This record gives sequence, C-alpha cells and structure tokens, in this order.
Amino acid sequence: MQIRRVVTGHKPNGEATILIDESSKDVVSFRPGATVCNIWSAALPADNDDPNDGAKQIVGTAMKGRSVFRVIEYAPGVAPRNHRTDSIDYAIVLAGEITMEIDHEVVVLRAGDVLVQRGTIHNWVNRGDAPCVIAFVLIDAAPVTIAGDAMTAVG
Repeated sequence: MQIRRVVTGHKPNGEATILIDESSKDVVSFRPGATVCNIWSAALPADNDDPNDGAKQIVGTAMKGRSVFRVIEYAPGVAPRNHRTDSIDYAIVLAGEITMEIDHEVVVLRAGDVLVQRGTIHNWVNRGDAPCVIAFVLIDAAPVTIAGDAMTAVG
C-alpha cells in the first residue's frame, strides 16, 4: 500500500510551506492480512507548533490524550481481531467492501460509506476477493460506562 503524505507547516518568517511530501514510510502490520499506514498523531488539543513528525509518535491503536490518523488495507481473509478502544473513531471506506461485526450484529460497508465507532467491541472481516482500504481518525475518549461499570479497551 502506497499513501502519499503531505504535511504543511510554517517557515520562520510565518510563510506557509510544505514540510513533508512523501510516500509514507510508516507502514506496519499488526495482524495477518492488515497493513497499516500511520499518517499523523497529535496531542489534544493539537499543537501546530510541534516540530515533530506526528506519524513517528504513534505507538498503539488509540492513544491517551492524542488523536491518531491512519489508513488500513484489509486483505481478503484478514485475521480476526475483536477489540475495543477508548476512543471515538471516524472511518471512511476508500475502496472495496468490509464487514464490521459487533456482538450480535453485522454491517457491510462499501467505498464511500462512513462509520462512527463509539467504544464498541468490533471486528473487521473482509469476505470479498479484493482488498478494502479504510481511513481512520481515532480521538481519545473516556471509556464507555454501562450501569456504572467501565467498558475499557481490550484486544
């Protein structure tokens, strides 16, 4: 998976400039059949004066006190991974088709569909014959509570 990553910033005189323009080098795999391209992460609220490359600061799926932006390609037959994060996640399906499983329900998402994931345990399944590419923005959130009990991150 090749993702072009363009990051803007400022010159010392205040003029806007392009700081990074590259094919992302931060491509990793955290389970068989899933390829992750980390785009950016920032503390909350974001500090646009931070000179560090935000992609290099990503150390987990979701991160306490931070936002995470990544693109993931799910191959057909991707290994299962039921998980929950302490975040609110915005997902945009860029290409292909994916099934999201949550407890006793499933939903099929296709290119152009968007999803707001609100701390539910879920699994991504690609039952098709082509890869599915999804852009995710994960923003730190308090754990969901049910009857006073925290449903903390898992998986």
